[in-house]
Amino acid sequence: MNMIQAINSALDVTMARDADVLVMGEDVGYFGGVFRATAGLQAKFGKTRVFDTPITEIGIIGVAIGMGAYGLRPVPEIQFADYIYPALDQLVSEAARLRYRSAGEFTAPITVRSPFGGGIFGGQTHSQSPEGIFTHVSGIKTVIPATPYDAKGLLIAAIEDNDPVLFFEPKRIYNGPFDGHWDRPAKNWSAHPAGAVPTGYYKIELGRANVVRAGEAVTILCYGTMVHVVAATVADMGVDAEIVDLRTLVPLDIEAIEASVRKTGRCMIVHEATRTGGFGAELSALVTERCFYHLEAPVERVTGFDTPYPHSLEWAYFPGPVRIGEALKKIMKDA
Repeated sequence: MNMIQAINSALDVTMARDADVLVMGEDVGYFGGVFRATAGLQAKFGKTRVFDTPITEIGIIGVAIGMGAYGLRPVPEIQFADYIYPALDQLVSEAARLRYRSAGEFTAPITVRSPFGGGIFGGQTHSQSPEGIFTHVSGIKTVIPATPYDAKGLLIAAIEDNDPVLFFEPKRIYNGPFDGHWDRPAKNWSAHPAGAVPTGYYKIELGRANVVRAGEAVTILCYGTMVHVVAATVADMGVDAEIVDLRTLVPLDIEAIEASVRKTGRCMIVHEATRTGGFGAELSALVTERCFYHLEAPVERVTGFDTPYPHSLEWAYFPGPVRIGEALKKIMKDA
């Protein structure tokens, strides 16, 4: 399966297992979503469980929270993560706070799916990575898969979770892994081990990172599309790096991070979001606080820039092999 098919399969499996699970969003019904991640679900489960909504993100999330409070498990889709900002008040003030403010009487078991990130020439309104905003909010979990296998397992776990989950899908790798070289032929998931996705039920526990590559020289923390770009760059350079795919930013597998950094003595963080206030800053602080006496070099970050995502200069903004390679040389210069 590619990642779109894996997400569709996760929705299909959970809806078949639990009649309280429903899908809602702009064009998710008959049309099957802009990326076809919900294709065929309305025909199978009906218009009361898979339905189109008006173009109002605050309304979509507000209705989903109400449904969750009454015992349903809605999976609303925000068509692009760039459009999630009108729903911030509902997500932050209502969904994230509901369990706390009601002393556990009500919960908001909603899973908000949304494609995010660049690499598709989407420009400033279709390429943003807003995950750092939500990791700052207590009460929301933030999940970002890097493979079809993880996408299905993590999405099933998110839907079954009793708290609100933001499930960001890296659209650049919907159809195949990406090594960061935009001018090379596209790849698909058929040749990748993580493209072998079971058709039935399974889930991956939230808060468990995945060591994609074991190594001794440097720890690289990444997620989403960057997992594949980092892996390709490390292979090209011949660096013995340990690559840790975080999978979930909240809850964070800090134990896996600590174990890796204490082993390698070096840490590099790679993400596509803007640098200032990005989740990499939190990771850098945590590594420094917990592993300071094990570090043999300052923590290095490779991120997007503090500008709107440019259309014409996309590959300068995108943390590709050149910038990752330069950072690796810098952090490894005294090794």
